[in-house]
Amino acid sequence: MVPLEKLAQITERFEYVEARMSAGSGDIAALGREYAELKPIVDEIAEYRQLLDDISEAEEMLADPEMRALAEDELPTLKARLPEVEQSLRVALLPKDSADERPAILEIRPGTGGEEAALFAGDLLRMYQRYAEEKGWRFEIIEEQATELGGIKEVVANIQGQGVFARLKYESGVHRVQRVPTTESGGRIHTSAATVAVLPEAQDVDIKIDPNELRVDTMRSSGAGGQHVNTTDSAVRITHIPSGIVVTSSEKSQHRNREIAMNVLRARLYDLERQRIDSERASDRKSQVGSGDRSERIRTYNFPQGRMTDHRIGLTLYKLDQVMQGDLDETIDALIADDQAAKLAEMEA
Repeated sequence: MVPLEKLAQITERFEYVEARMSAGSGDIAALGREYAELKPIVDEIAEYRQLLDDISEAEEMLADPEMRALAEDELPTLKARLPEVEQSLRVALLPKDSADERPAILEIRPGTGGEEAALFAGDLLRMYQRYAEEKGWRFEIIEEQATELGGIKEVVANIQGQGVFARLKYESGVHRVQRVPTTESGGRIHTSAATVAVLPEAQDVDIKIDPNELRVDTMRSSGAGGQHVNTTDSAVRITHIPSGIVVTSSEKSQHRNREIAMNVLRARLYDLERQRIDSERASDRKSQVGSGDRSERIRTYNFPQGRMTDHRIGLTLYKLDQVMQGDLDETIDALIADDQAAKLAEMEA
């Protein structure tokens, strides 16, 4: 049973925020964000309360001989809905990740496996591009280093849209591929890997960076195989001296490159701070799905068997072709459900 007193407090807060917005008083932007956060919860509360009222009314009708048959017919259906509505409300009441609605920085790098790992990194990039397109998100590559065979040495992309980080944060980790490489003449299956990192885009208020702790270098940028050579020193490399983090951007505009590099640097520093806080919170329990140990092998893509397995939740799908075309919703939905179940169990323990 969900505590009704807590539900009343949430509803009262929502009505207060709604009234202040209607009056045009206070920080409208902050009120708007709170309103957007509370509205889905209040809708769930309203449905839950209505169901309880309907059950109570039907039970009272049992005492009326003329209404008893109708009540006996309705009550089983109403009571059967109660566990589902309660569960939906519990999920709505779970603490929200403040970064869920933010854009994300996606970073992909090849791991073990040489050129085949670089080719697989390129496949992952295209998979996420197609997924973003299907979701209506804007996908912008801001740094890419390609190999001569079309693989990826490193790629950094910015993804803008509704709920980007909420869905992509579960993708961080080591992705392993098993297949016969195009460079393999003997038909043997090779195993290689690529690392994916998904970082919430940070804002100035999240991370304060001391300019004195930065080393900024300009250099000449060039594309793969000598293509798209930029003859001016417009590429920017920024080193954050305390953390050792190095970011680069190679667009044509040096001003734009500095802006891009600073955005990526803020995202990485913000991610480090989030991981530190998560680690402190999780010091006495196992880390949860999505908390993002970058060295953890999270998924295997087996091409000979057409199989994708997510090792964190034991999910196996035999539709690898569709997955590589960006069909990721089934996997991500399962990861979100598992994460929610773990958090609910923790809250109720």
